[in-house]
Amino acid sequence: MGYELRVVRESPLAFAELAKAIAPAGFELRGSDEIVIGHGGDVHPVARWRDQLVGEPGSDWQVAQLLRLSTALGARLVGEDGEIYTLRDGVMEVEAAGSVTELGKFDEIIDSGPTAWSP
Repeated sequence: MGYELRVVRESPLAFAELAKAIAPAGFELRGSDEIVIGHGGDVHPVARWRDQLVGEPGSDWQVAQLLRLSTALGARLVGEDGEIYTLRDGVMEVEAAGSVTELGKFDEIIDSGPTAWSP
């Protein structure tokens, strides 16, 4: 199991609401619990439904997709250690322990596709 990022909302997210909200943002529900999105002719997993949306990203692209998904749902993207992922002026950022780190330009990360992080 990898590092988890959670889509967190002030009001709980019901599964029926999730299923209705993801399609306009380009996401699909595969099976009963997996959220996927297409890129380069393939379909890639982004998150799983576990009474909330949880993703275990393996690339910056997947983090960007989780950020898109959280925005589409009116939620925040939060890491296991409480860090918060945001998009400001087209740049993905993560805020942790009072400091902000830029992750990269959102559009460039989306365009690059789901290239896995190197170990």
